[in-house]
Amino acid sequence: MAAEPSLRAGWREWAGFAVLALPTVLLGLDVTALYLVAPSLAADLDPTATETLWIMDIYGFLIAGFLITMGTLGDRIGRRRLLMIGMAAFGAASVLAAFAPSALWLIVARALLGVAGATLMPSTLSLISHMFADARQRALAIGAWATMFALGMAAGPVVGGVLAAGFWWGAAFLIAVPVSVFVLAAAPTLVPEFRTDAGRLDLSSVGLSLTAMLPAFYAVKHVAAHGLDVQASAAVLLGGGSAVAFVRRQLRLREPLLDIRLFTDRAFSAALTVLLVGLVGYGGMMFLITQHLQLVAGFSPTAAGLWMGPPALAMLIAGIGAPLIATRFPPGVVMASALALSLVGYVFLAFAGTDSRLSVVTGFAFIYFGIGVIAALGTDLVVGAAPPERSGSAAALSETVQELGIAAGVALLGSLTAAIYRTAVEARPGLPPSVAEPYNDSLSGARSVADALPAGALRHAQDAFTSGLNTAAITAGVAIAVASVACFGTLRHIRPIGDSGPGAEPIVSTRVSGDDR
Repeated sequence: MAAEPSLRAGWREWAGFAVLALPTVLLGLDVTALYLVAPSLAADLDPTATETLWIMDIYGFLIAGFLITMGTLGDRIGRRRLLMIGMAAFGAASVLAAFAPSALWLIVARALLGVAGATLMPSTLSLISHMFADARQRALAIGAWATMFALGMAAGPVVGGVLAAGFWWGAAFLIAVPVSVFVLAAAPTLVPEFRTDAGRLDLSSVGLSLTAMLPAFYAVKHVAAHGLDVQASAAVLLGGGSAVAFVRRQLRLREPLLDIRLFTDRAFSAALTVLLVGLVGYGGMMFLITQHLQLVAGFSPTAAGLWMGPPALAMLIAGIGAPLIATRFPPGVVMASALALSLVGYVFLAFAGTDSRLSVVTGFAFIYFGIGVIAALGTDLVVGAAPPERSGSAAALSETVQELGIAAGVALLGSLTAAIYRTAVEARPGLPPSVAEPYNDSLSGARSVADALPAGALRHAQDAFTSGLNTAAITAGVAIAVASVACFGTLRHIRPIGDSGPGAEPIVSTRVSGDDR
């Protein structure tokens, strides 16, 4: 049944969507732009190894840690207002980062960027949910929104490299300034305000959410770099204990920071689970494939970024096309089918060799396609299952799960590949002591001492890394296959987007009007 004409968005809403898409692309760019900026940044600021790690990671840590808080804060003070505050802060922090005179200054600026960035994603997504009342239009808009962040991440290395080569490393941060100015100028006219009278923000819940999320993300990052040790175990215990206390407090509060009752909705919980598992596979394989293209295939970072263009195009097609297909077929069936199709990509990667650059990129294109579908439809399911007054919180939870999935994928599949690599190369005798440690540590270490290696040693290291990539692909593929079956089993009854006929479950819960100001 077609939606009422009054529900359908017009040019003003789509123009507002274009405004909201800009911060989303910007966040993706900021995640990966430092990949090519890092060498010139290091030459200028001379950071220690620990400072370099914090420069790269503090941004993602604080985005993930503050997502739930900022999503709920937007529900209370106004989502457009929070977006504009965050956009202004993001632009100002970008200027601080661009002209940072020291590594410590840059770490502080990146931390501020993370806090500001946490305001943008849930604000944009919940505003889109409010602006597009028609289910089909909303699904299409969310699909396009979900694709923007990934496209920003794909473009980040290329854009960062070009700006660093043409100007200086700080130019990569200054992209945010004109974007911030434009959004601040256009949002009051094109983006409607939406907020609820949900009471005051519970600061104890904010503290517990931070002590639950930040140690969890630290643990998965630490495991990826150093394996499971005392520090990682302590972080897991702290995060787990805080998470339990957080949940118990939310169940007691009249106006919780996160409405735990959302998890009683089958579509909400199942979609979050599918997103988590799918992003674990995607995050881990992206981490390994970018290394394969540079350290095995021998591409420069810029060339490797360009080779990632076809997979990015596959995701764009999936993100836009999936909501259209889901108007004819149940979204759960479309998601399950896309996950099953992405298994073709994992098969390509399971049999890839050191010279299989085309197979590697083709395989990742299938994975990207599958992620594009589940990110678009899964996000719509999560946000649509929540009432409008909780859409900011639901959007933040969706983003938190996706961030956690990517981080866990890097940790789990990266650690598996590293273990296989070390097992294979440590059996090679005869290496000079000066090169044995970096050679045995990682493929990047082996490349750094390539001139001092005996004949065939670098090729042996590349073969070992590729074997680890093959095993990681098989492991992730098994998890994706299980997720595909589970997705079909739990979500197949949800009827197509926009179908209000009898006999099947709706894609979204009953929505009520909010408070427009």
